[in-house]
Amino acid sequence: MTEKVKLKWKVWLKRFLLTGLGFFLLGIVLLAYAYYSASWASRGKLFDDVSKLPAAKVGLVFGTSDRYKGRENKYFRYRIDAAVEVWNSGKVETLIVSGDNREEDYNEPKKMKVALIKEGVPEDRIVCDYAGLRTLDSVVRAKKIFGAKKILVISQQFQNERAIYLAQANEMEAYGLNAQDVDFKAGFKTQFREIGARVKMWLDVNYLDTKPTHLGDKVPLPE
Repeated sequence: MTEKVKLKWKVWLKRFLLTGLGFFLLGIVLLAYAYYSASWASRGKLFDDVSKLPAAKVGLVFGTSDRYKGRENKYFRYRIDAAVEVWNSGKVETLIVSGDNREEDYNEPKKMKVALIKEGVPEDRIVCDYAGLRTLDSVVRAKKIFGAKKILVISQQFQNERAIYLAQANEMEAYGLNAQDVDFKAGFKTQFREIGARVKMWLDVNYLDTKPTHLGDKVPLPE
């Protein structure tokens, strides 16, 4: 190989590496923007103190399994505790418990409803949304199916931030109470998956125009 050819290959290799680095850095920037867009959107909308929470007719509680590896799922327990706190504060008139019910022996809304009733929330003030397969579905269905234009979201802060972003994208007024989070070790996998969830959220809203998996007939909330 002549020196001229070697030099040409070096130039092309350098260009290739610089281009690759540029795309990598651009990807990092876009990833960070998508991730933090939910945090920015929810600024001033989320509260740890229920007394500071604005009132709304509807509280939206996000589902998760009540058990994890044979033990009580702390995410579930803390969301129930937060929902009971919101109910007892008088800030909501109805609680929508929204979650996954795709399998015969797995029913997140039913588990949440049972847990809330045990804590003293009246059964007739709890509405089950069995098609809340993910946060987007739960938020959009709260408006499209149940007619809620203003909601109080109830989950851990990371999910509440996404919910606020999605609500605003669907012209809804939303605030939220942050349920207690789990410790870092127990929640590491969830926090890692949150990166992908936020990128998907941003793409769903800004590029994909993603709709809930299931819509259907409207369901009136109790008066």
